[in-house]
Amino acid sequence: MFLDLRDRDGLVQVAVGPGWASPDLVTRAQTVGPETVLLVEGEVVARPPAMRNAELATGDVEVHATSLRVVGPAETPAIPVARGKGEELAAEELRLKYRHLDLRRPELQANLILRHRLLQRARRALSELDFLEIETPNLTKPTPEGARDYLVPSRVHPGEFYALPQSPQIYKQLLMVSGFDRYFQIARCFRDEDLRYDRQPEFSQIDIEASFVGQEDVLGFVETVLVALWDEAGHTIARPFPRLTWREAMERYGTDKPDLRFDFPITDWTAQVQPLGVPFFQGATNGSRVRGIAVRGGGTLSRKDVDQLAETAKTHGAPGLAWVKRQGEQLSGSVGKHFNAAALGQIGVGDGDVALMTVGPDRVTSPALDKVRREVIRRLAPQPKLAHAFCWVVDFPLFEPDPETGKPVFAHHPFTSPHPEDLGKLDSDPFACRALHYDAVYNGNELGSGSIRITDPAIQRKVFAHLGLSPADIDARFGFLLTALAAGAPPHGGFAVGFDRTVMLIVGAASMRDVIAFPKTTAARALFEGAPAPARPEDLAALHIKAVPPHE
Repeated sequence: MFLDLRDRDGLVQVAVGPGWASPDLVTRAQTVGPETVLLVEGEVVARPPAMRNAELATGDVEVHATSLRVVGPAETPAIPVARGKGEELAAEELRLKYRHLDLRRPELQANLILRHRLLQRARRALSELDFLEIETPNLTKPTPEGARDYLVPSRVHPGEFYALPQSPQIYKQLLMVSGFDRYFQIARCFRDEDLRYDRQPEFSQIDIEASFVGQEDVLGFVETVLVALWDEAGHTIARPFPRLTWREAMERYGTDKPDLRFDFPITDWTAQVQPLGVPFFQGATNGSRVRGIAVRGGGTLSRKDVDQLAETAKTHGAPGLAWVKRQGEQLSGSVGKHFNAAALGQIGVGDGDVALMTVGPDRVTSPALDKVRREVIRRLAPQPKLAHAFCWVVDFPLFEPDPETGKPVFAHHPFTSPHPEDLGKLDSDPFACRALHYDAVYNGNELGSGSIRITDPAIQRKVFAHLGLSPADIDARFGFLLTALAAGAPPHGGFAVGFDRTVMLIVGAASMRDVIAFPKTTAARALFEGAPAPARPEDLAALHIKAVPPHE
């Protein structure tokens, strides 16, 4: 009889036969159930040619067992671990509940082994750049990072709370003020926000900060790390990465996370389309524009496809999607009767192509056409121009209007330095201020972001004031930072790479949960251990906390 013996290095076939094993050993081998932990001794021998398995790394050999000892008896597993071809996985919630079994799967073991290698490669790359690995606290003070904090009650200071850090932002700036010049950390961060496939309430990031640097220096550091990570996974990446300003990215792709593997840019067609008198576009005034995508080869899209694309545009705020399909001299589509071949040629639509258009202010058309573009790529499945499309997006706005009040809110975080050329607009026109902020983007996914920081306490106070903080609030919440900056702060900047997301993208996993040992569900629950859970009354009493039922 044969047993498959598996450890983290792989799998080997164990043969138990009368030619080399005792009758007792053969009998005991027949009682071994799946997932039992064994110690096996025997002789490694070549398999007969007809029994070799080319799909297995050890497929040319097998172990003739002479000793077999059960050291970890196993009950019948709640979920299957080894899968045959075409066999589906158990439901994800079930796999998360029995994560100790799910982690035995070769796919997940390979992911976590690569994750380890990537961590060590990042450490090595940054150490070679003369960065120091320094840990910062996990019990800290609430800071405005854009999401809710996880609060931790203090037992010895009743009514007072720590916050788990959303990032080590202020601490790493304080390290620069303290003279450490170059810092990095594989930081654990915590954000109490709604989850998606690429979000977790606790996550890891490769966090860096350096003194006496400008934007070019920081981008160079980050490129070095990213190229090293992809190299560790067997991919060669060229640098420097191409760059887009935030305005260019929003204009051409409708998003600050453009997927440059594919074409289909968004174009302003207002001037070409308005003379045609299309009723759908008559609202292209007072800041509204007609923007669209010339889809090469889009003639293969069916009417049902286009209708679904129009629904996508509406779902994301656009009034709809006008379209024209060109096949030879024949034009069809919702606004086809208003066009002719010459007019389509002006907007770059040739034979076999389709034009997809909408109208409105940029805040409406950009997100709608971004989603339409992504959906077109999914449906047409064109060959990508390259497999690994990195880019930098730079010159983000410093502020953006609050959707409800219209007042300024920080676009990223309030420690980002205004662009030197726009510093004079900080008082007169804050929304026109660019930031020394930059994002790294890979295949349409944000890998991380960073900025050059504010080091002048007066400018930092001014930014806080624009966000509606009173002088008393500023001193209460950020007095320690302002005091440190006033002690003499070198120019500094940094970056944070979302490590879990990066590993997910490198291995091609569908979710970050496939590259984290013990992840949470999209409801922020840990199913294996049953967290979160109610606290005992005596524990709450010690913390001077009362749990109020939701209906109260």
